[in-house]
Amino acid sequence: MSPQAGWILQDQIVPRLHSAIPRNVNQIGSEDAEELIQDSICMAAKLLDNAERANKTVTPGNIAYYTILHMKSGRRSSGASTVDVCGTGTLLNGKSTLSSFDEPANEGEGEEEFLVNDVLSLDDEDPAQKAARKLDWDAFLTQLSDREKAVIEGLLTGHNASEIAREFGVDPATIKYFKNRLAVKILEFMGPDILVEIRRCPGWRNNLNASRERLACKSLRRN
Repeated sequence: MSPQAGWILQDQIVPRLHSAIPRNVNQIGSEDAEELIQDSICMAAKLLDNAERANKTVTPGNIAYYTILHMKSGRRSSGASTVDVCGTGTLLNGKSTLSSFDEPANEGEGEEEFLVNDVLSLDDEDPAQKAARKLDWDAFLTQLSDREKAVIEGLLTGHNASEIAREFGVDPATIKYFKNRLAVKILEFMGPDILVEIRRCPGWRNNLNASRERLACKSLRRN
């Protein structure tokens, strides 16, 4: 683009776009007026440069007019796809819709408000990790004796060493010995970092937790 064309773009086309774009171009999805104006300036620069390369004489008004028409039809400087589900043209044609994760998911139902984000996300453990841990645990149980399995079942039901010893008619020290031996076997089978792994937050929840904390901080600052 020549310096003269750049001057025309800056002084005669951009002011027209600043005035017309917010009033004539619908904002789709997360778009805002400033973003649309920047996009239209980029598109106008392309139109002006193409006209200059083709040795065509166009007025600033024509460039602004056709830029606004392109923007209203869903075209953007980054593309004009009508098959991309997130594309502006696809949304304008009604072939797809976008919904924010911050939209209410239970309008008019109950007093507590849930967002789409709360409905789709779970605070429970990652199902894949739970399934993998169960496979490891089942394989580990096959290596234990019946007495060791019985001790584990007693501990899982909430019984202490004395209660388990009373049930099997042995000394509590014997149950303590079994517990220590089971701890060694678990570390050998699962690895020394097993206690860290079972408390580790799934990676997919990091961004989710960060977004929640950021929104909570914003709410506190407003208050």
